[in-house]
Amino acid sequence: MLKKIVPFFWLLVGVVSSAQVGGESTYQFLNLVSSPRQAALGGKVLTNVDYDVAQGLYNPATINANMDNQLALNYTSYLGGISYGTASYAYTMDRRTQTFHAGITYINYGSFDGYDENGNATGSFTGNEAALSLGYALQIGYSDFYFGANLKFITSKLEQYNSLGVATDLGLLYINEDLDFNAALVIRNFGTQLTTYAGQNEPLPFEIDFGMSQRLENVPIRWHITFENLQEWPIAVSNPARVTTDLSGNQTPEKVGFLGKAIRHTILGAELFPEGGFNIRLGYNFRRAEELRIVDQRNFSGLSAGFSIKLNKMRFSYTHAKYTSAANSNFFGLQIDLQ
Repeated sequence: MLKKIVPFFWLLVGVVSSAQVGGESTYQFLNLVSSPRQAALGGKVLTNVDYDVAQGLYNPATINANMDNQLALNYTSYLGGISYGTASYAYTMDRRTQTFHAGITYINYGSFDGYDENGNATGSFTGNEAALSLGYALQIGYSDFYFGANLKFITSKLEQYNSLGVATDLGLLYINEDLDFNAALVIRNFGTQLTTYAGQNEPLPFEIDFGMSQRLENVPIRWHITFENLQEWPIAVSNPARVTTDLSGNQTPEKVGFLGKAIRHTILGAELFPEGGFNIRLGYNFRRAEELRIVDQRNFSGLSAGFSIKLNKMRFSYTHAKYTSAANSNFFGLQIDLQ
């Protein structure tokens, strides 16, 4: 079966390798951080295979029996007064193979004042979006590989415009128990709009990510490295705010070299005491840091830090993520063991 699944992955990558990134597709909320743990480790982690039921929202291949009867509720106070959150739950019918996962992602853009083309007030309006996902994972034969898929049903309402869509996430996970090393490849948001906002079909925020992680042998730390948006190269563009002007008035746009283009695909993270009742998490998102940094001013964009603490059958998580000098985000999460 593995010989069939891997070629299918690369065929799918080739078919949609021209997909768009942020700002050029609809339903952008689908790629937002799914939990405080994800946020603390830089924003995108693909390889956690444990109790964390929210992980199944981002990589369905990580769905496992340890998630059985776990309920996770996450909330984020996002930028510009936007709020969003996720809820996820898993249930194991058979301890060997039958773990099913369900999740909801929602976002509320708040209230806006509306005006017509003449500047006359038309009243307030709102915007919100949501996605319901159903997921399942299985071991590929007796190998160290696992395959998972999420099916997502998407609804969006922006003022008087509505849209419905459907998408799937596909994940391939490798687990080496001897080295305590995991690697994963995830294809996210491969789908289409079923109904459009105003008659024009728009692409979904398709994304290909690859990640690795390993628990150090003699130190209670698990490191993570993720390479995001592999479907597009380069992902970096010159920032018009960083144009330089010489004494003669000649302007030179910002030049992004090969290393700068490569590093923007990279996210680093580390988790201290990953299997304990209390743990500390740190992350650094290079793309966020480069795109949001201010020239000649240190504002620590791209950094994130958080912790979690387990109290009986509940685990509370918190993360603070640095975006700009003017705006940061706080992530709150509660996971409940319902067994």
